[in-house]
Amino acid sequence: MSLRYKCLILDHDDTAVKSTPEIHYPSFVQALKELRPNEKTLTFEEFVGYCFNPGFSSLCKDIIQFTKEEQAHQQKIWKQYTETKIPDFYDNFPETVQEFKKQGGIVTVVSHSERSRIERDYAVHCGFSPDAIFGWELKEHQRKPHAYPINQIITQFDLKETDALVLDDLRPGMMMARSCNIDFAAAGWSHRIPDIKEQMKRESDYYFETVQAFKDFIFNN
Repeated sequence: MSLRYKCLILDHDDTAVKSTPEIHYPSFVQALKELRPNEKTLTFEEFVGYCFNPGFSSLCKDIIQFTKEEQAHQQKIWKQYTETKIPDFYDNFPETVQEFKKQGGIVTVVSHSERSRIERDYAVHCGFSPDAIFGWELKEHQRKPHAYPINQIITQFDLKETDALVLDDLRPGMMMARSCNIDFAAAGWSHRIPDIKEQMKRESDYYFETVQAFKDFIFNN
């Protein structure tokens, strides 16, 4: 069994772990109810759609138009949820990254979750910490979809563009990969909205319906 890539650049939420239905959406709904009690609450499909395009940051800043104080309150509620709930990984995902690492691969994470939560989730479910993590604690211009995380990973591990694969369920990850000429694979196992599913299929280098299909691909099975 050989590795198709030297390095995986993995999203976390709804790619590795089932976090949007259990953490991100309910915490956002609670924040909206507290901050904008007279406004209509976003449905789950609307929330996922905005996170897909234009992305969560733009949803908060441009669409909902949270003030800095409101955004800080939303973050506080979100942190309360993330502290009390450890999301489950998708079936077969821990085994996949464990085997990739065992075979000498580099496992990195670029996510809008916080570094401490990613480390916790990997420790509980995978038994190791990723080789590099770029999370929400970074400055905005250093977060996905900006190129900063990939550029840092390529430099840190002395990689060529062809050595790495980005895996993400949403468009910001694809945009980041495209800006760096890195192969992009869509994690289709979390997609429930047909429009998003079809767009990701159309625009990604690779689209995987299941974790097993992704595993077979990266191990050249």
